[in-house]
Amino acid sequence: MNRSELLQAVAVLRRGGIVAYPTEACYGLGCDPRNHAAVRRLLALKGRAWSHGLILIADRLERLTPYLDAVPPQCAARAHSTWPGPQTWLWPARPGVSRWLRGVHDTLAVRVTAHRDAAALCRHFRAALVSTSANRHGRAPARSAGEVGRAFGKQVDYVLAGPLGSSPRPTEIRDLLSDEVLRPG
Repeated sequence: MNRSELLQAVAVLRRGGIVAYPTEACYGLGCDPRNHAAVRRLLALKGRAWSHGLILIADRLERLTPYLDAVPPQCAARAHSTWPGPQTWLWPARPGVSRWLRGVHDTLAVRVTAHRDAAALCRHFRAALVSTSANRHGRAPARSAGEVGRAFGKQVDYVLAGPLGSSPRPTEIRDLLSDEVLRPG
């Protein structure tokens, strides 16, 4: 990934577009979580029900804090001890966080990514991103830019090509308050 490609992806996000990009284990589809039309379009593209909720990623915690409610310090320390890294946490959502992001839940799935390209995208976008696997709901996630193209064609506005991280499976998801594993990594 070069700087020009990165800036093109950021411009697409700012216009409300959908970008595919490499993450820890597979390609992700992302959009601006503040743009409800983009989020709804992404869900329709995947064929995924809004009720499931989505994951937000960022390059640093401060980009996620507008979405997160206060939690006991020992709970916050759980997440902080794993970030940046391939660990997703279900964190209590701040009141008013869109149901398009959290689904029917009172929590929001969040991760401070250590993946170089995904973190660079967030850093240059200067905000958190919706991050969901690049696949139609129920199908295997794309593991290359070519697979994204075959699955979605021109329905994805920009594909930021790059290497995946070393994780063989999608990130583990844990509940922040109970520390229960909801999806093994």
